[in-house]
Amino acid sequence: MNSAAVVLGIDGGGTHTRAVIAKSGHIVGRAQGGSIKRLRVGPEIAEENLRALLNEVFSKAGISRVDAASAGVASASMPGVPEWITEVFRDYGIQRSEVVGDEVIALDAAFHGGPGILQIAGTGSNCIGRTATGATESAGGYSSVLGDEGSGYWIGLHGIRQGLRAHDRCEPCTILDRVGNVWGTKTLAELVDYGNTTPGPDFSALAPVIAAAAEDGDAVAQRVLQQAAADLADFILLVRRKLRKRHGLTEEVPAAFIGSVLDKIALVRNRVTELLKAEAPDMNFAQQGVAGVEGAIWRAQRLAER
Repeated sequence: MNSAAVVLGIDGGGTHTRAVIAKSGHIVGRAQGGSIKRLRVGPEIAEENLRALLNEVFSKAGISRVDAASAGVASASMPGVPEWITEVFRDYGIQRSEVVGDEVIALDAAFHGGPGILQIAGTGSNCIGRTATGATESAGGYSSVLGDEGSGYWIGLHGIRQGLRAHDRCEPCTILDRVGNVWGTKTLAELVDYGNTTPGPDFSALAPVIAAAAEDGDAVAQRVLQQAAADLADFILLVRRKLRKRHGLTEEVPAAFIGSVLDKIALVRNRVTELLKAEAPDMNFAQQGVAGVEGAIWRAQRLAER
């Protein structure tokens, strides 16, 4: 066992990428950079961002070598993605590495290889569960166009949709005014035109706007967040049913979450907790989110010990 190993963990989400270096089990360097998701920023920018991130975290850690690295990225299953990240690692002298999905490192951040159900609810959404034997089941995660219910993107987009619906019905609603202030649009026509631009605006950035409206008593915004919570809870319960039906799981497994929606929007988190308690009263649902990069560090340490 190489308990004195120097390991690197990377969490490559859709918007930001985080890197951590640990030595002998202690964090010695942290850094955050731009996205390394090729579909979002393109191959050249993705590689530039990864190299800049590695330069920064190596410098902050004050080290020149890494024994093993684990990278969890949102697009790990796409052809060519693991290969180019592995090649960059080799340029930095990292010979022992892995590239897995960001949901894998998040699951291990929560449960360290053990059983559990993790709801991801950030820019996008996805739910994954695992048994003690390593069997997995999932629900959701079908992109912002086809799914991602309960995500930050979904909340922003559907907040506007429901705001427009309220406008047509002359229902009191502050969402459109709040979004117009953020986008800098002065009329409803300008807001609609901007919302339909290609590439479109970052609807996930509007989730805090919808949350603020709900906290101020906006009934339309509250309904949007209630629906987001219902969808997220449904994903967790669906994965729970799959684990029981397909893998004979009988004991209750814990559930956890990662992502800004459940971490920062108390109305959504509290409602999810209520819905889970009603359906699965013995399920332990963590009230504090996990950090995916911690799972990457845990996996890198295991990789160094092989």
